Parts: sequence; structure tokens; C-alpha cells
Amino acid sequence: MLSSSSTTVNNLPLKKRLCFLLKLVCFVSSVLIFCEFLIYYVVIFQCQWPEVKGGAHMSKKVTSASVLKAIILADTHLLGEIKGHWLDKLRREWQMERSFQTALWLLQPDIVFILGDVFDEGKWSLPQAWADDVRRFRKMFKYPVSTELVVIVGNHDIGFHYEMTTYKVNRFEKVFNFTSGKLITRKGINFVLVNSVAMEGDGCAVCRTSEAKLVALSHKLNCSQQKPNHSNKRCSDVEKLPASEPILLQHYPLYRKSDAECSGEDSAPPGEKNIPFKEKYDVLSQEASQKLIWWFHPRLILSGHTHSACEVLHAGKIPEISVPSFSWRNRNNPSFIMPLLVQRLKSSIEWCFTHSQSVCAIVKFYE
Repeated sequence: MLSSSSTTVNNLPLKKRLCFLLKLVCFVSSVLIFCEFLIYYVVIFQCQWPEVKGGAHMSKKVTSASVLKAIILADTHLLGEIKGHWLDKLRREWQMERSFQTALWLLQPDIVFILGDVFDEGKWSLPQAWADDVRRFRKMFKYPVSTELVVIVGNHDIGFHYEMTTYKVNRFEKVFNFTSGKLITRKGINFVLVNSVAMEGDGCAVCRTSEAKLVALSHKLNCSQQKPNHSNKRCSDVEKLPASEPILLQHYPLYRKSDAECSGEDSAPPGEKNIPFKEKYDVLSQEASQKLIWWFHPRLILSGHTHSACEVLHAGKIPEISVPSFSWRNRNNPSFIMPLLVQRLKSSIEWCFTHSQSVCAIVKFYE
């Protein structure tokens, strides 16, 4: 088939042959421009911010100044020098960079959260490799002054609990200004950052420090939510924070048996949903999960780690959303979520799907 096509081309006059080659170059160039640049705009342009929950009358009362537009993504897994082939690294980083920059330009969020596992080899990286990974991250995920970027720590950034060291934790905290137990308040909405790797419960140095900060913060938040006429000596000298139930941001999900109850296009494949999760590896332990719920009584929990989406309810009323991986190396169709947040109102959330890489693979195959 190929030889007959080349024979046909060779038999054409020179002018027609050049015309054919020009058309072929134009076609291939068009496909490349579409698949490597324009497709990100075409797909993400279809993503829309949700409406404020509470009906049309509530939407009119809420002003743009009180609404926080957030983008949440997870598990970017930037490849390192040990396992990352240069071509695979180049390809995946281009896909994530184009998706992220396009989303910022089209959706213009106020704040972006990345829920851990920013790097794939942070747990192993020597200083020079770490510096190179950070440089590449800053290039890919650069953002305008109108947007804020907050990064949570994951097990691939500092290692699982048995690999985690104070040096690795401090290295991450220095680059990303992350501290477990840190509170970020924007437009009256409280976000609590959690180092879920340190929720092992074995009393390790990092774990003790992390839990102490979380307990102190929970006390402040709980005191701030008490009614003014409620007298409590333990809260008399406590710094008052916005009286809003917090949103927990962490890498590990709270304890659940498996992804069996999860559904949706970006949930785990059918063959993986019924595989039991291992505590302190796939999800937090039951004890650690209960602690976080007791301490904070959150309005919403956002997590990553599993690379697949899932929505669950804890204690029958506290929603958790596990956000799928943002890397095409882990999923054929990465996605992110777009919550519209207002103080004391239920969160409105939309999912934004990026393009499926198999679409362009088929197009290129038929070139």
C-alpha cells in the first residue's frame, strides 16, 4: 500500500508533486497546532463556573466581592531524573502546562490549590535534582498577580511516613510556604492545610509537631464559631477568626473501604473499584480520619492521592471529594474541579475535563 502511494507521487509532474507535498505539510501542521495548542482552548472553553447554591434570589444577594472562585487539581507528578524519560517528561509537562495556563486565562480563578504529589521523585531527590524540579514546576505553573497558588504536600514530595524526614519536610515548606496546620482565609472562607503523611499517629517528631499545630488551630476555629453571648473561659484570650466551618485540604483521603461507591467518568476503572484500601497507605487510618472530623467539623474535605475521582459523605453530612490526577501519565482524561465558595453557603462545584489524549492519537494515526 505504501509503495503504491509513493509510486503514484513519483509519477506526478514536479509542479503537482510540490503542490501535494505542500498540502501534506499544511495538513500535518494543522493537526499538530490543533492537538498541541488549540484543543486546550476548545475543551476548557466549555467549562463554566457553577451558580451560587440557594436559588436565584440568593444569587442576586451575593456579590462578586464575596464569591471565591477556586480551581482544585492534584497529583501532577512531575517526573524526575531517575524514572523520567526525557521524551515522556517533555510530553507530559507540555500537556499540563498548556492545560493549566489555558484554564487560568479562560476561567480567571482567584485561587488555585494543588493537593500534593507535585513531584514524582521528591522523596528521593538530591539537592540539584530537587532544584531542577522546582524550576520546571515554576515555569509550568506560573500565575498572574490576580491569582494565588497554594500547594499541599504529598507522599511523593517528602516520602511515605517511613521515608519522611525533617529535612524533606522543611525543604518543601521553604519552597511552597506550606505548613501543616496553617490557616488561609480568603473572603471569609477558612482553608486548613494538612500534612496527611504526618497523620501516622505514632508520635514521630514531625507527626507531633503537625498534630500540635492542628489541635491549636482547631481550638481557635471552634472558639470563633461560638455565639457572642456564650461565655467560655478557654476562649477568652483566643484570637478570633472568621466564624466559618473550614475546608480541609490534604493529600490522603479520609478512611474509606474502597472506591466501590464512586461513580462518574473520572472514577476508578471497574476492575479497581472493589480493591480494598490499605490504611496509612491508600487512605488515612480510621483514627486519624476521626480526629480531623472531631477537631474541625469541616464543611468540605478535598483530597487527592488515588488518581481517580470520588465523592463520599462522612458521618452522613460531611462531603469529601477526591480529585483525580492532573497528569496524562496517570489518566487518559485528566480533570479538575471548580468550586464557587461563599461564606456560610453550601459549596457549588463543577468539574472541568481536559481533552482525552486518545482523541488526538487517533487523528495523528490517520494522518
